[in-house]
Amino acid sequence: MANIYTNSKVDLTSTAETVVYTSPAAGTSTTATTSIIKSILVSEDSGNADSITLTLTDASSNVFSLFKTKAISANATVELLTHPLVITEGEVIKATAATGNRLHIIFSVLQITRE
Repeated sequence: MANIYTNSKVDLTSTAETVVYTSPAAGTSTTATTSIIKSILVSEDSGNADSITLTLTDASSNVFSLFKTKAISANATVELLTHPLVITEGEVIKATAATGNRLHIIFSVLQITRE
């Protein structure tokens, strides 16, 4: 087992659904991974209040809402998690901004790989 600390950063430049993080799936050059999302920071940098929606898509393409139209105040940074979020191999977290070019999102992640 190996523990890897990493992050994933996205500038949400449009209102399109955007992949922020994908938990690595087992493949020919990788091992299966469980990812523990330790922090989700969202920063508004345009001086205008906005909102963000986060979803999780599992390996069977089922979509689950994590945050639905979460308000972010002007020039504010918000920590969305109060507890770690565990996701399994191949699961994907996507973000959608209500307005483009206003929000940045940063994930802090612990990836635990198993052989």
